[in-house]
Amino acid sequence: MAKPKSQHELQPTGEEPSASASAATDLALELEGLRAEMQDANERVLRSQAEFENYRKRVQREMAEDRKYAALPLVLDMLAVADNLDRAIEAAEKDAAASGLLEGVRMVVGQFNAVLAQHHCTRIEGVGQPFDPHLHEALAQEPSTEYPAGTISRVIRYGYQLHDRVVRPTQVFVSSGPPAS
Repeated sequence: MAKPKSQHELQPTGEEPSASASAATDLALELEGLRAEMQDANERVLRSQAEFENYRKRVQREMAEDRKYAALPLVLDMLAVADNLDRAIEAAEKDAAASGLLEGVRMVVGQFNAVLAQHHCTRIEGVGQPFDPHLHEALAQEPSTEYPAGTISRVIRYGYQLHDRVVRPTQVFVSSGPPAS
């Protein structure tokens, strides 16, 4: 039978305990460094995912806005036609012999405005409305007994809105109130 080893024989001698302690310390430090690297990598991944999600949402918003305002170039080109139709009505109103023509042009203007409205493009009204610098362009002020100060008294050229965006402001004269005596 083998003789049991004594307490002294079981313990390592010399520098062995410090070498294994040093190796354990090195392993613990390496493990801690790896944990820190892994945590940094996880944080970078989470930030990248959040940035990508924000990018995806921004692109979707921009695409929706592009689709919403895709008709803007066409609308801008058609406003010249609307202006000419308004001028034709003004000219026909001055000539009593052109009543049939006047009625026909008014019907065309009504149809034209209805088509614009189907595409969410609406005329910005003016006369009798309070002046709004977001919707109207004031060309001048004029005294008026009919309208209080700050109210639109005349429209020179109608403006239009596409959805909530002003395509062209309505050009107006604004009342300065009753004339001074």
